[in-house]
Amino acid sequence: MSGTSHTHHDHDSHDHGHAHGHNHGIGGHCHTPKVSESNRWRVGLAAIITGAFMVVEVVGGLLSGSLALLADAGHMFTDFAALSMAWAAFRLAMRPADARYSYGYDRISILVAFVNGLTLFAVAIWIVWEAFHRLQTPGEILAGPMLWVAIAGLIVNLVVFWVLLGADQENLNIRGAILHVLGDLLGSVAAIAAALIILATGWVIADPILSVLVALLILRSAWGLMKDSGHILLQGVPTALDVGEIEAELVNHIEGLIRVENIRLWSLTQERPIITLTAYINGTVVIGPVSDAIKSRLSDKFHIEDATVVLMPDA
Repeated sequence: MSGTSHTHHDHDSHDHGHAHGHNHGIGGHCHTPKVSESNRWRVGLAAIITGAFMVVEVVGGLLSGSLALLADAGHMFTDFAALSMAWAAFRLAMRPADARYSYGYDRISILVAFVNGLTLFAVAIWIVWEAFHRLQTPGEILAGPMLWVAIAGLIVNLVVFWVLLGADQENLNIRGAILHVLGDLLGSVAAIAAALIILATGWVIADPILSVLVALLILRSAWGLMKDSGHILLQGVPTALDVGEIEAELVNHIEGLIRVENIRLWSLTQERPIITLTAYINGTVVIGPVSDAIKSRLSDKFHIEDATVVLMPDA
């Protein structure tokens, strides 16, 4: 989309000689990556804590025979991978725009968020599949060790959750990481509940049943994450913005502006919307102030900092 907009922009500027205002690209136009250092180190710390306890939970699950623990350990493995990818994405997103990537590397974080959603789906499906086999042929479960490992897992996940809560909650990568950790929290709670039920009643199928409930909750979270990140990757209009409202706002409040056409609105990340448009103006007005007024209105009213405006005289 952005390539088409630039081609049109160049064509107009060469063939028609009209002024155009824009504030993106390279060559004198700055793209400052909107990556918080707090986001980066919090995700990194969460990855280290999660990876360390994952090993403990795998050992505990194997020794106790608990699917709930192994399922939670499997989920923690994807958490570790997801958090590590998120950390790497934040590092890459801090790189400035260059000749090859004129919009910079911000969208890597969106791609990672989408992959995180896919891994959540895969983990949930594996849990359901394994639970089905456990229901067919229940095995012995050492509920005592299972309970203590699950309690330790709950404490670790609460610590990781607290670490991530201090990061930017609107960032899809952070949101994906938190969803992973929430899934782990639910897994730990399910494992604790299953262990208590088995200790009290000996009903071992409580373990796979509670695992399936956790898997269903994970699937719901995964779908929301994939839906939102996929919308950005497909260059959909940001959910908080409306093309018709933007058009009406500009026409009604900017002197000399007759109409607005060819509006293209998308986003690189959820924090970075981009717009291109053609503005038809009264032939008697000065071009520069109209262009500045349009970009100022887009910034103040809709928080769109990245705009390409093609100015044309109204026929």
